[in-house]
Amino acid sequence: MQKENLAFFRKRLLNWHSGHRRPMPWKGERDPYRIWLSEIILQQTRVEQGLPYYEKFAAAYPTVRHLADASADDVLKAWEGLGYYSRARNLHATARYIAQELKGTFPDTYEGIRALKGVGDYTAAAIASFAYELPFAVLDGNVYRVLARFFGIETPTDTPAGKKAFSALAGEALDSQRPGAYNQAIMDFGAAQCTPRQPACGNCPLRDRCQAFLNGQTGELPAKAKSAGKKDRFFVYGVFYCRDQVWVRQRMEKDIWQGLYEFPLLELPLLPTDTTALPEQLLEHFFPGGSPGGIRLRGISRPYRQTLSHRVVTAVFCEFDLPGHFYTAENQSNTIENFQPIEHFKFKKILAVPRIIDWFWQEKDVTLRFI
Repeated sequence: MQKENLAFFRKRLLNWHSGHRRPMPWKGERDPYRIWLSEIILQQTRVEQGLPYYEKFAAAYPTVRHLADASADDVLKAWEGLGYYSRARNLHATARYIAQELKGTFPDTYEGIRALKGVGDYTAAAIASFAYELPFAVLDGNVYRVLARFFGIETPTDTPAGKKAFSALAGEALDSQRPGAYNQAIMDFGAAQCTPRQPACGNCPLRDRCQAFLNGQTGELPAKAKSAGKKDRFFVYGVFYCRDQVWVRQRMEKDIWQGLYEFPLLELPLLPTDTTALPEQLLEHFFPGGSPGGIRLRGISRPYRQTLSHRVVTAVFCEFDLPGHFYTAENQSNTIENFQPIEHFKFKKILAVPRIIDWFWQEKDVTLRFI
C-alpha cells in the first residue's frame, strides 16, 4: 500500500506541476553558481522579497569569481535589508574558497556541495538535483507540510525524531529518474496549493488519499513542538556628530549583526519608561573621565523595535553634537574608543547597517523629540 501511495503521490505532483509552473529567473537554471546563489538568498526569505536581491547579485556578480573579488563591505551592503547576515558572510567566504581553492569550479557531488560553508542538507540537495540531476530529496517547510498532510504524520517536524522520519520519507517519495523536476514540483505545490493557511483542498489532486484532508487535520499538520520564547535586548545608541562626520564601528563579535556597522552602543538590562536620563548614562559610559566641553544634546528618539529569529531588540537613539575641535587630524587622541568617524553621506550610502538603524536614519527628522 505504501508503494502504491508513493507512486500516486509522485505522479499527481508532477502532473500538477506541468500546469502550475511559477516563472522565476532561477527555475530551469543549470549553472550551480546561480542555483546556489538563489538558494542562499531564499533561506528564511519569501520569494517575493528575495527575487530583487537575486537579480541584483546576479547582475553585479555574474560568476563566482566576480563575487569572490568583491569586498566584504560591498557584499554586506548589497545584502542590506534581507536579514540573517551570516548568509551573506558565508556566501562571500564560499565564493572565495571556490575561486581560490577549487580554481573556480563548483563541486559536482552532494558531498562536495554539502561541505561548503553555509550549505546545509536542503541546499545541497537542491543544488545537486537541479544542477546535476543527482537523486537527493529537498526538505524545507513546504515539503514538510505536504508530506505531513498527505501521509498523516503527527510527529513534530522540529524534533530529532521528526527530522529523521521526514528525511527518510522524503527520500522514499523522490522520483530518482527526475529528481530536479520532482523537488521543484513538491516545493511549488506546498507554496501554491498546500499552503499553511487555507490550503486549496477543493481542487487538490492529492485529496483522494490525503490523510489530513480525509481526517480533518489540515489545520493541525504539520505539528511542531513548543518553541522557546524570544529574548528581549535593550540598546541605547549614541549618535555623535562632529562637523560633517558621525562615529561608527563594525560589529565583529559573534553576536547578532556581525559585520554590520553601528553607532556607539550601551546595552541595558531593561529600557526605562522615562528615557530622559539615557543621554547622561551614555556620556558617563563613553567619557568616564568627563564629557567634552561644548557637547550638546540634539534629542532622544522614540523606541524602535526589531524582531529577529531568537531576539527582540528595542533601541533608543540619543543624538549629540560634539564640539568642532573634538577630533582633528592633529589631535586624534580625542576619540571614542574602538569607533571611527565617517562622513554622514557615506555612512548609510556605502556601509551595511542593522535594519533598526536604517529605520532610525530614515525617520529621525520626523521622530526626534527635542528636550
